[in-house]
Amino acid sequence: MHHPIEMSDDLIIGGHRFGSRFILGSGKFSLDITRAVIENGGVEMATLAVRRANSPGEGNILDSMPEGITLLPNTSGARNAEEAVRIARLARELGCGNFVKIEIIRDSKYLLPDNCETIRAVRMLADEGFIPMPYMMPDLTAARSMADAGAAAIMPLGSPIGSNRGLLTRDFVRMIVEEVDLPVIVDAGIGRPSQACEAMEMGCAAVMANTAVATARDIPGMARAFRMAIEAGRLAYLSGLGRVLEDRAEASSPLTGFLRE
Repeated sequence: MHHPIEMSDDLIIGGHRFGSRFILGSGKFSLDITRAVIENGGVEMATLAVRRANSPGEGNILDSMPEGITLLPNTSGARNAEEAVRIARLARELGCGNFVKIEIIRDSKYLLPDNCETIRAVRMLADEGFIPMPYMMPDLTAARSMADAGAAAIMPLGSPIGSNRGLLTRDFVRMIVEEVDLPVIVDAGIGRPSQACEAMEMGCAAVMANTAVATARDIPGMARAFRMAIEAGRLAYLSGLGRVLEDRAEASSPLTGFLRE
């Protein structure tokens, strides 16, 4: 029997409803494993690099996406807002719809997103009817600006992309969760299901994972583990985490009483 919380707890982004809170970053998966990861992870939204959707070489990744998956094309490779807009337009022409993950990176060493250009791109794409989901450095001021510019969700990084180092930015992500009235999706750096669970316990709306699953020994099994961890973290958040005692202990059962009888 399902917990009653789960029955109506859908994720809503840009007016679209999703039952799953596990978003797949598909960039590191071969085309033949993509379907298995999506099925084992219960994934309903998956990113794709527009260059892979428009590539005549290895095969079109669009053909590997199961029916009913919402595509989230990203603007990987963009160095400024104008380039991001051009990539988003191309994705829409290819049939990927109006969702777009804005990814603008000029830093070639650490691959950190450029928040200033990202804010510009959010505004430009929102004006053209896209559903912008900006990948960003977790900065509350920038997140507020992106929300004002028309973002449908905020996607702060947990740690540098591809690092599997987890929630190094947890305190800054928590600020955005508490202060910005949009879904907050941790994107980049999550390396273990336990870290995805922690993000959900904090109140994040969803988690995106790519490298953590792609580099696992059993890829479909790890996708399933992430699915379960994300669901557990969400239920824990909605149920209300128990209090923490910093300076004392408290017995979970009475220690006295029956001895006096």
